[in-house]
Amino acid sequence: MRAGPLLAAILALAPVACAPAPPKACQANLATPDPTHPRAGMVRIAGGQFQMGAAGVRPEEGPAHPVTVGSFWIDRTEVTNQDYARFVAATGYRTLAERPLDPRLYPGLPPTQMRPSSLVFVGAKPGVDRGDPSAWWRVIPGADWRHPSGPGSHIKGRDTLPVVHVGYEDALAYAHWLGRDLPTEAEWEYAARGGLDGAAYVWGQQKQPGGKPLANTWQGVFPSVDAGADGYKAQAAPAGCFKPNGYGLYDMAGNVWEWTRDLFAPNAQPTESALGASPGGPPQHLIKGGSFLCSDDYCFRYRPAAREVGPPDSGASHIGFRTVVRE
Repeated sequence: MRAGPLLAAILALAPVACAPAPPKACQANLATPDPTHPRAGMVRIAGGQFQMGAAGVRPEEGPAHPVTVGSFWIDRTEVTNQDYARFVAATGYRTLAERPLDPRLYPGLPPTQMRPSSLVFVGAKPGVDRGDPSAWWRVIPGADWRHPSGPGSHIKGRDTLPVVHVGYEDALAYAHWLGRDLPTEAEWEYAARGGLDGAAYVWGQQKQPGGKPLANTWQGVFPSVDAGADGYKAQAAPAGCFKPNGYGLYDMAGNVWEWTRDLFAPNAQPTESALGASPGGPPQHLIKGGSFLCSDDYCFRYRPAAREVGPPDSGASHIGFRTVVRE
């Protein structure tokens, strides 16, 4: 899905989707970071050179080119609901989804569509026009990180699920609270590859070695039927439910997209220039890793070289993040 600056004006409002039952936690005793333990829950990645990007799958992923990154620390798992709740409790921070839209960026938008809201995946019936993302996405007033499906939903029992409905600004605020940062695209991809330079997937060249899914993605016909062969049907999994990559990092493929510092550009050359700016609107930062909505027949972006642009003014029910500390 690609969200533009006027997405709230394009997509129709919809009733709240029913949230599935809380899945069972997969990792016991996850480290809960705070400013006094700036590297809690992190893994050190020694710097080096690697081939960033790829060719032959999506045009924006290439060309593959050598990139050198310095050493850094990165979260072992995606930032969870319990992590973000601790940040909010300490700071009183309100996410973009909890604030109304800025009328200066949306002149002429009806007041009913300026209310605090976020993008929620609601699914679609078989045979839907897959050229129209509004068939399975809705901007739902009241949807935010505490209410992932909208009013009436909650995160009780979901402490170890990745936090979602956080925009770039929200993710960066959390990172700065800890004295951390968001990874660049190069840092994120280098970490995701786990030492397997040039491999198609974070675990190697084969999509399903042994015939078993190795990430939380979509198995079936998107956006109508997720067979759930990975154990999760059309929903995020708790942090760390799948085998880690070669660096000991969990969920670098699938589960939820993750924010990076870089602005989106039409190729794999990292940038912080105006290429990522939407005309008249906020900048469009790049997300990596794919999500539980990535199917082979539609998205196919749960590969380390894959890249996408995130919503410029909010979050969504399939976007989270992790943080870094550079040496």
